[in-house]
Amino acid sequence: MTKKNKEIEILYEDEHLIAVNKPAGMLTLPDRFQEDRPNLYRQLQQRYPTLFVVHRLDKDTSGVILFALDAITHAALSKAFEEHRIKKTYVALVLGHVTPHEGTIDRPIIPHPADDGRMTTAAKGKRAVTHYQAIRHFRKYTWMSLDIETGRTHQIRVHMAWIKHPLAVDPLYGGDEGVFLSEIKEKYKPNRGEAEHPLIERVPLHASRIAFTHPASGKEMSIEAPLPKDLRATLNQLERWG
Repeated sequence: MTKKNKEIEILYEDEHLIAVNKPAGMLTLPDRFQEDRPNLYRQLQQRYPTLFVVHRLDKDTSGVILFALDAITHAALSKAFEEHRIKKTYVALVLGHVTPHEGTIDRPIIPHPADDGRMTTAAKGKRAVTHYQAIRHFRKYTWMSLDIETGRTHQIRVHMAWIKHPLAVDPLYGGDEGVFLSEIKEKYKPNRGEAEHPLIERVPLHASRIAFTHPASGKEMSIEAPLPKDLRATLNQLERWG
């Protein structure tokens, strides 16, 4: 049963863990430099005083994320992540036509030596593996499904940029500033006197599904998060014009 915790959608809940649909633009954890910034952990703590972080999503990434409600579950899920026994599937909009339609990127990732906050590929980095599949090609973009074996910082963004198909909106790694209807629709005319607003102006990356064995029951779990409004609207326009 889906419940609402203020603006946070609860996708699954039992006495051991919860799965929520993180909105884009929200931090997973408090910012150590700006502790008053809204974050998912603090908001959920209002309802779940005993809450353990299992993994994270970047601020601009939306989708399913797990939290443990007790120390034993936290330890079990953390170990499952370390042993790559939890499957995370993402969807993303990237620039260009991705060919071949499916493949695996196995490239180590390391913090960029010159640009703080940016990651890059390097032989001496930590192993990072991304499996990808093209779902739909448009004129300028490809809608992708991606499974990651590892959870490195900015992994999908770095790997897609490495194969020359950065996420459609991602200036840090070679993507655009936004996806605009004028780039999709022929003979597009904005309203007189109005500047065009982007269909989406954040990294178009969504954690769509997580699959794992429940630590307490042994049940095989598969939890999905529906697409947020901005991605749905962008895909609708691409289906129509792109």
